[in-house]
Amino acid sequence: MSVAIIGAGAFGTALAVSLAGKGPVTLWGRDTGWGETRENPRLPGVALPPALRVTDRLDEVTAETVLLALPAQVLGGFLTEHGGRFDRRNLVSCAKGIDLATLTGPSALIATACPQANVAVLTGPSFAADIARGLPTALTLACADAGAAESLQRQLSTATLRLYRTTDVTGAELGGALKNIIAIAAGAAIGAGYGDSARASIVTRGFAEMLRLATALGARPETLPGLSGLGDLVLTCTSEQSRNFRYGLALGSRRPFAAGTTVEGAATARAVTQLAERLGIEMPISNLVAGLAQGSIAMEHALDFLLNRPLKEE
Repeated sequence: MSVAIIGAGAFGTALAVSLAGKGPVTLWGRDTGWGETRENPRLPGVALPPALRVTDRLDEVTAETVLLALPAQVLGGFLTEHGGRFDRRNLVSCAKGIDLATLTGPSALIATACPQANVAVLTGPSFAADIARGLPTALTLACADAGAAESLQRQLSTATLRLYRTTDVTGAELGGALKNIIAIAAGAAIGAGYGDSARASIVTRGFAEMLRLATALGARPETLPGLSGLGDLVLTCTSEQSRNFRYGLALGSRRPFAAGTTVEGAATARAVTQLAERLGIEMPISNLVAGLAQGSIAMEHALDFLLNRPLKEE
């Protein structure tokens, strides 16, 4: 089966580079003027292999399997406009977030726009630069159809990109979305000078929040401790390669953050506060991040916000 990727950001390009080692790959982006140079400025130092074709024409995306590597808050609009042309194909979401307009994950957006598509989710601990440079990376591939999941696993795995499959789409998708919120909080703690012990507490209690909300929304509890949940959480809370962590650092240190940089966790935190209120679930770290991102909570009050919570059993 042929493969195409929608979204020529760093992650989409990295996946395209990796998969082009197995055969022809089409990479679509709105702005691909860099295609002739064979190097994406969002992924500097990585030469595009000959088997990778870059285009800005959607009619050239004819592959049977299409990876949607668009930001979570962009995906819905793209599917509303163009979803019809991708129905009846294998559509794999690579987004990590919750759509603010619908309070649903990317897989639900895809299923709504493309009701006859085979929907899957690719997620887990990974940085674009690592994948593009062939560094060992393990991800989760989630698809409700076990047979389709096995087929996609074979198609999308490479010598250095190892995929583990699951049928728990909800759990895998929420693990990837919710960990971004906790990464912002961890970054804020380090940026504010609270130290590594505070970060460890945020990561631990944050994971409890992730598990609480995900299982309430139908995820299997055993999914969250895997690659798509705990694995991705550890990576993004400990590395400045994570945009969400860097955003948190900027919040904590009261420094400006690069304008135009996609920070999935900020929007997802806002969506989570709405979901948590609807379900009657306590999500204090998520509420804090939403408040920091929207400016309704000042960083100097963040520590009090968490430490003044009632004492209770773990």
